[in-house]
Amino acid sequence: MRKTAILIIFVFLVCVLAAGTARVMAQERITPLEAKDYVGKKVTVCGVVASAKFAAMSKGRPTFLNLDRPYPNQIFTVVIWGKDRDKFGTPPEQTYRGKKICVTGTVSIFRNTPQIVVSDPSQISIKD
Repeated sequence: MRKTAILIIFVFLVCVLAAGTARVMAQERITPLEAKDYVGKKVTVCGVVASAKFAAMSKGRPTFLNLDRPYPNQIFTVVIWGKDRDKFGTPPEQTYRGKKICVTGTVSIFRNTPQIVVSDPSQISIKD
């Protein structure tokens, strides 16, 4: 009976530690320049929004937030599709322009530039 209880506690602790480790790994903070090395991985990218544009006439009506370097020399882009803009309240290109932000999501590549597609405001936080 005592051995069973110890085994159950041990298994529980291993599961808790494994879940915590996975969450920490998912929240790894990187710079926009490092993002190209994390394609397919969930990370948090932090940088200054150097340029921001709502492409209202483009397919999907995307908003682009370019971190650390402005378009067309951007090194990392946050993409918010038009269908998700209303979730942000104020226009994202106004809210985040010039601010230091951190964005969490899975890194992908579009036209040789790493990006994270954001569908919810909780994925972006403004830093001081």
